[in-house]
Amino acid sequence: MTDSRPDAANNPFLRKLEGFEPLPEADRAALLKISENAQTIPARTDLVREGDPPAGVFLVMEGFACRYKQRGNGTRQIMAYLVPGDAGDVDAPLFKAMDHSICTLSACKVVRIATETARDLLQRPAVASALRKSTLVDEATLREWLLNVGRRTPVERLAHLICELHLRLRAVGRADENRFELPITQHDLADTTGQTAVLVNRSLRELRTQGLIELQQKHFVILDLPRLKQLAEFRPGYLHLGEQAAA
Repeated sequence: MTDSRPDAANNPFLRKLEGFEPLPEADRAALLKISENAQTIPARTDLVREGDPPAGVFLVMEGFACRYKQRGNGTRQIMAYLVPGDAGDVDAPLFKAMDHSICTLSACKVVRIATETARDLLQRPAVASALRKSTLVDEATLREWLLNVGRRTPVERLAHLICELHLRLRAVGRADENRFELPITQHDLADTTGQTAVLVNRSLRELRTQGLIELQQKHFVILDLPRLKQLAEFRPGYLHLGEQAAA
């Protein structure tokens, strides 16, 4: 494990929270201090497992992680992606056991915020408000994902997910206007969108055939964002990113 000390301009956690709420300088300094202690965690590592007691709050500074639930037969459903700037389960320490697992999908830089430190942060009104808004967005995103899995076609599901991730990553400075890195597998996408890896491959091929995206190793290149949004019926209001969503 190695240490990483992100500066303010490149700190995704600070950028995300300031997108929800203006933060006083003292709050910004406190968040930067917490973010200094990131550790590099290998891909495919469980940070917490369902049934375990909460071990503080995990903050993703770089890389991709996910929340998931797993059946007894080993199949899983990915419930959420944690991208840079996302914190997993700020309120989890209120309960005795986790009701889901959190796993790194790629190598990640992760900060573990101790329960006591998380409680101290919540005593800061602006930080508490920003974290509450972030939690509400997580809940809104889960509702959108339920619609995605339950009522959209396989191609529409992937198109919607690509639009969402592009916007979320742009908001924290981790995506360009039409390009972003997605360091996960087609099996991960299958577990996210409720379909097989074969269908995911077929759907990605269809999006390429329509001239909507290109795949360059681990990068997605969006060739026609308006048409991709139209196909997915992507309406970004649930992310509550304000002007960033309109960009």
